[in-house]
Amino acid sequence: MDIEMEMVPLAHYLFLSATLFVIGVVGVLVRRNAIVVFMSIEIMLNAVNISLIAFDRYLSLHDGQIFSFMVMCVAAAEVSVGLAIIIALFRNKPTINLDEFNIMKS
Repeated sequence: MDIEMEMVPLAHYLFLSATLFVIGVVGVLVRRNAIVVFMSIEIMLNAVNISLIAFDRYLSLHDGQIFSFMVMCVAAAEVSVGLAIIIALFRNKPTINLDEFNIMKS
């Protein structure tokens, strides 16, 4: 029984990646909630991961998986540091609205 696997075209993955990246950019530019901005940045990083893995599969290399793992490590560090900053700022001023954070201005 020979089952030939049909591959999804590269353009589908790139379209999904571009759509997610645009959603992330719109979320960063439009929303003022710090948590939503961080989630939008994570969506953008996941879009990059999708395109890296898609090119990796299309070109039959393993470099995309390695770079994708590095992006996930950077995303984990960004989340931990970003949430620590948000919690520290929330203790001084009980809001997570980015428009109201003027603590760091001199």
